[in-house]
Amino acid sequence: MKYPKEYLDEIKTRLKVSTVISKSISLKKRGKEFVGLSPFKNEKTPSFTVNDEKGFYHCFSTGEHGNIFDFLMKTQNLKFGETVKSLANLAGMRPYIFSKEEEQREKQFKLYVSAFNDYIDICHNNILNNQSYIISEYLKKRNLSLDIIKNFRLGYNKDNKDIYEKLKINHSEKTLTDTGLFYYDEKQKKFIEKFRNRLIFPIFNITNNPIGIGGRILENKTYLAKYINSPETPYFKKGSNLYNLNYVRKLSNKIDSVYIVEGYMDVIGMTRNGVENVVANLGTALTDKQVSILNQFFNHIIICFDGDVSGKNAAIRAAENSIVNLQTEKKISFLFLPNGEDPDSFINKNKKDLFNKFSNKNLISIHDFIYESYKKDLDNSPSSLATLEKKLRKIANSIKDQFIKKYTLEHFLSKLLEFTPNLTSKISKKSFNEKNSLNITQKYYNESKSITAIEIKELSLFCLILKNINFFKNNIELIKHVKIFSEENTITYEKILSDLIYNDIKTVDDFKIDKQILEKVFKFSSIKYLLDVDNIYDNKIVEILDELKRDLKNYELEKRIEELESKFSQDFSENTFKELKELKKLQKIN
Repeated sequence: MKYPKEYLDEIKTRLKVSTVISKSISLKKRGKEFVGLSPFKNEKTPSFTVNDEKGFYHCFSTGEHGNIFDFLMKTQNLKFGETVKSLANLAGMRPYIFSKEEEQREKQFKLYVSAFNDYIDICHNNILNNQSYIISEYLKKRNLSLDIIKNFRLGYNKDNKDIYEKLKINHSEKTLTDTGLFYYDEKQKKFIEKFRNRLIFPIFNITNNPIGIGGRILENKTYLAKYINSPETPYFKKGSNLYNLNYVRKLSNKIDSVYIVEGYMDVIGMTRNGVENVVANLGTALTDKQVSILNQFFNHIIICFDGDVSGKNAAIRAAENSIVNLQTEKKISFLFLPNGEDPDSFINKNKKDLFNKFSNKNLISIHDFIYESYKKDLDNSPSSLATLEKKLRKIANSIKDQFIKKYTLEHFLSKLLEFTPNLTSKISKKSFNEKNSLNITQKYYNESKSITAIEIKELSLFCLILKNINFFKNNIELIKHVKIFSEENTITYEKILSDLIYNDIKTVDDFKIDKQILEKVFKFSSIKYLLDVDNIYDNKIVEILDELKRDLKNYELEKRIEELESKFSQDFSENTFKELKELKKLQKIN
């Protein structure tokens, strides 16, 4: 059976080609493309190119060319079905199940999308034909140009009694009610349009299919909700979608950051004024799922909510939900506008340049925002301090990435020292001041997209050794048998070990290591700021070392498991199965 085109398209949409390929080979940015050594031929000069914008790779040495599916099948010897499962998992999508139920679901989705498209077209044409005074006045008041109307497919329907009958020609009663566009009124004994007399904002999924509607009332009727959204359906989950994501994800090759705002008009207002990298959550608190989706495309998420009390309360909930998926190479910041302003009103007054200046000047990291928000309730009593610490520990422990979890907790605890300056603590204030915060570390990560996660772990190990020379000279057995995976780092590690064992090494300068490599170690190590203390305890060194060794071991296990899974899919060998089973047990233990 064939996978539905929509399912495959969503995988390709969610995953950049460079993201997939960089897990196998080292890539460096060159203009709009990435380059690296060919995986299809041994070569010293890079001839392998990756183009995210066009969605393909090309090897000039061998002529190999294709998309992410082709790459995995050719380099890992996977069948197409295995490739789809692997990439779907990487994209955070559920596996496709070939069943009658799933086939029916796909058919229903096509009918669902078709009904939305027809409804949106009717409402959109109503605006283009300018059939209503009230909509004309509103469009004029909000400065919504024809280009904006067309780009966002805005629409309006002034209680058109014929619209249901028009749609009924090509769509069943069930489809029209399943979409949430219509409901049956028992008193009137007829189907009523949910979004009548409202400006409609079509909501598209990541593959540009309409899946929902947002509607704004135009008349001054206080008994009606100002904004309403489509009800949740099997195809429309508010917490898993973002308004304007279908457009914004195309910008990720050019722009590193994205703004999250609260409303449809905020998105449109910012876009109209030249800030196009903006999405909106859909009337619910920002979810970790929405953050995960944006993390696939952008390295810096900026949450920009209204400057009033409700906006700041929403921001606190957003911070608690989004920090869960914080990653070492990613960054989350908050931007609060002056009281009484929303993104739409603020950028209309100040335009793009002043908005950008305000943004650059007033960004606050997610860690500092959480801390400052919780600190407001502090009264300096022991019980209040204990409550604050408990809250901060809970937040830190919710983070999935183990390194980020660890450093976030220590960052929070170091800040608490301002209230207990006389306490003896293993955490030095010096190690976690503003200069050495986690966000500064992240800036260094973002400078080099070519360095893989495992290389960062290796560089971190080198940094630990070079900053604690005497300790490791006396405890060389702790690091003698650590396996390094990248070729360049393996050579460096052998030099470090050799110098420690055979030479009189007292400072970093005594090592026979290229200065550029040393610069790379201290620039990209994920732990360097943790080590910037006057006296680091031996048990702390061992603790960090054990964690790094465990990460390296897990990487080795993962690589071997991938090899065995590929092998087992071909020969179903009992020995292969047994080894695979044992390695997965070890993986769970580690």
